Amino acid sequence: MAMERRHGLLLAAVLSFFTVLVAPLLQPAWLMGLVVIFYSLVLFRFFDTKYLTYAFVVLAALYCVGLLPLFYFSCTLAILVMGEIVFGTGADDLNTYLYYIIATAWAATLVMVYLNRMVPLTIIFGLIAAVLLKVILLKYEDSLVIEGLGIAMTMYLIDELNYQADLQMVVIAVIVAFTFGYFAFRFKTADLSGLFSAALIGIILIVFAYTSWFLIMLSFFILGSVSTRYKYEYKMKIGVEQGQSGARGYRNVFANGIVAAAAAVLYGVFVRPEFIVLYIGCVATAAADTMASEIGVTGGTPYMITTLEKVPIGTNGGVTVIGELVALLGGFVVCLVAILLNVITPGMLVVCTIAGFIGTNIDSIVGATLENRGFLGNAGTNLLATIGGGVCAVILFFLLKL
Repeated sequence: MAMERRHGLLLAAVLSFFTVLVAPLLQPAWLMGLVVIFYSLVLFRFFDTKYLTYAFVVLAALYCVGLLPLFYFSCTLAILVMGEIVFGTGADDLNTYLYYIIATAWAATLVMVYLNRMVPLTIIFGLIAAVLLKVILLKYEDSLVIEGLGIAMTMYLIDELNYQADLQMVVIAVIVAFTFGYFAFRFKTADLSGLFSAALIGIILIVFAYTSWFLIMLSFFILGSVSTRYKYEYKMKIGVEQGQSGARGYRNVFANGIVAAAAAVLYGVFVRPEFIVLYIGCVATAAADTMASEIGVTGGTPYMITTLEKVPIGTNGGVTVIGELVALLGGFVVCLVAILLNVITPGMLVVCTIAGFIGTNIDSIVGATLENRGFLGNAGTNLLATIGGGVCAVILFFLLKL
């Protein structure tokens, strides 16, 4: 079976190579799409490449009907095949992901050069989406269709933004973001999915905004890491410690950073001050909420935010005086870093600090209601809190006419 799969992967690689070479010359596009579908069905019948075949057929069908342009179609096929070849060993460690990035980067770059579409930013985001989806979905054997669609749609979206980024800045962003993610992984403050999702957020911030925006997010990460380690043994003893020995995964990273990343993209495209406030409000909320949760839980008996009744330590929606104070402090520290980096004005500092505090309590209210009733998980609660904090910052910004 293993030998049959290897042969199937090699034939899939041949199909991918043939498609890249011939597709630009074979018109109309649906002819090439039908060739890929037919070849994929042959692989499905005679070789152990079932899920890769599904992905090829879905992508080829989208190419046939004109929903997936040639460039994204070709790049995605190349990335999927090279990724499957790399992971054919069955290993699941940092070195394997490094080999995955190198192999898929070469494949996508060769496609880019051959098709004469010099869009390195699009390729980089496609590769990050690929490795992130791989680390999240690796244990699910039937996930290749999702991976393929995720890679193709990510590249399509980035390309459609038509955002012009300096290549040197893109390279710096990749180096800085992955270095940060690597050390977070090595110091066990992030797992592998956290490494790549943090790198993705970092690259978005640096490319679409400024390095200073990344440093503001870094201040949140430092505050969160310190808070997580604060009295960790005690929190373990009472059973309220952060899982995985404090290492955070992609859910935590995206819940706290995805809205901020969207604000950075909006600022990069439109360059308007309300997106600065949205960004700082989201990050201030994330920092305030993390500190309130990790430090506030050691502050004695909590009270349910909706009823003010005493509840057990660790109950969703439970707040303490210490938790509220450190929440205010956490939001203020993030805003202080932002003003020192000349990103916001003093008025924005006040607004975003208040918004961070409000966002933290939105988290508690959502936890006391929706999360306790099983409608949301912790990541969903955090996401709603960061959205709430960011929106509150924007509303206050306009109300005060800053």
